[in-house]
Amino acid sequence: MVKTLGELKAAGYKSRSVKEELRENLIKQLKSKEEGFEGVLGYEETVIPELQTAILSQHNVLLLGLRGQAKTRIARLMVNLLDEYIPYVAGSEIFDDPINPISWFAKQEIEKKGDDTPIAWLHRSERYTEKLATPDVTVADLVGDVDPIKAATLKLTYNDERVIHFGLIPRAHRGIFVINELPDLQARIQVALFNMLQEKDIQIRGFKLRLPLDIQFVFTANPEDYTNRGSIVTPLKDRIESQILTHYPKTIDISRAITFQEARLSSQQKMLIEVDRLLKNLVEQVAFEARKSEFIDQKSGVSARLTISAYENLVSTAERRMLLSEEERTFTRIADLVGIIPAITGKIELVYEGELEGPVHVANKLISNAIKTLFAEYFPDPEKIKKTKASNPYQDIIDWFTAGNKLDINDALPTEEYAMILNHVPGLKTVVKDFHKKLTDNQTLLLMEFVLHGLAEYSQLSKNMMNGGFAFSDMFGSLFNSSFEQDDEDELDDEDFR
Repeated sequence: MVKTLGELKAAGYKSRSVKEELRENLIKQLKSKEEGFEGVLGYEETVIPELQTAILSQHNVLLLGLRGQAKTRIARLMVNLLDEYIPYVAGSEIFDDPINPISWFAKQEIEKKGDDTPIAWLHRSERYTEKLATPDVTVADLVGDVDPIKAATLKLTYNDERVIHFGLIPRAHRGIFVINELPDLQARIQVALFNMLQEKDIQIRGFKLRLPLDIQFVFTANPEDYTNRGSIVTPLKDRIESQILTHYPKTIDISRAITFQEARLSSQQKMLIEVDRLLKNLVEQVAFEARKSEFIDQKSGVSARLTISAYENLVSTAERRMLLSEEERTFTRIADLVGIIPAITGKIELVYEGELEGPVHVANKLISNAIKTLFAEYFPDPEKIKKTKASNPYQDIIDWFTAGNKLDINDALPTEEYAMILNHVPGLKTVVKDFHKKLTDNQTLLLMEFVLHGLAEYSQLSKNMMNGGFAFSDMFGSLFNSSFEQDDEDELDDEDFR
């Protein structure tokens, strides 16, 4: 390992800017067909090519998109395009390049010791600095400030650059500096970034210092911030050369892959709890429904974290039942979707109409819409059957409920009881077997319950929420009963006023 400046020169080291370093390493990666930005899914044909173009152009970058679109993850993965180790003047607080020093300390050190100047090595993981923009961020935090204690200790005047205590940005010299949620940064603080981006000087309390910092800037922002909380001041935006728009997954398959990659499940959960593809797709479909719901503020977005948390809750709901029922294994059911409601309500911003409806009701509506959307992919559309007057495969099921029968399914039912209840409905298993020939016993039971939910969403049956589950009954009988109950309540109210 090279330990002095002389050894470094003898080894043929050449100084490069961080942008040149990123560019040259990206060129190697592209030529060797290596995959960069591992773990970022769904951006292969959109965001990643644009980002690679920006790196090749040696641009500072603004990643613009709604929450939960992997903006910060992308910024962190840029570190992988840096050299594994770079040399710097030992003792330098801003990691000066030994061939191209910029600080007073490094210049003096090299002037005194020449080729004997000690060299240290910095790993790429230490060349990444991230700051969340908040209203309390100051110029001193980012740029630096005069340190009166240092001035007094070293007996220096405030005109000497050695009295400056450098902020986060100078300390990110020769690395990547990320500011998350840039519009939240006060306008006067954004102005302080102007000179650093272009003129390469810093000003601290009237002290102007020419400090040609070498930094790859990456900024992230949410379009909503431009109107609700703040904005990016125009001159700063003008100095950020490339603006890249991020987006949510465009297909359920991509969304599902992201969820499985990010979901934190224990080894026990993975081994003992079976999750059918149907349930996985339903969780993803909930997010797709939320992104077009009139009850949800679309400017705020629906984060990918919603489906990740919902999937974790789905599995945990099944696990809780397994533990209470003292079963060795279990599988997720449609009724377990009750367990994902807390994951939904905490991650959606409601518009006024949604607030009137209530977050839990909106969450239930999203689940219902997801079931209705996917039902037609698994079974014939009940509405189309009704219009064509074709033979109705669901008739025996509907007739059984019309006869006054009811069925309750909750997320706490042991498997045997769950199977017994579903098998009690005539024609239910027949429908499933007619349209899906090769199924396991668990899949058969799951699709039997799915049929009930699907018929309810297509207004063929009545479905009501109950604690931890659902109650199914005849659609028309339910309507008449609810109207009679309402009349009774009105009569009671009248009596109360007499």
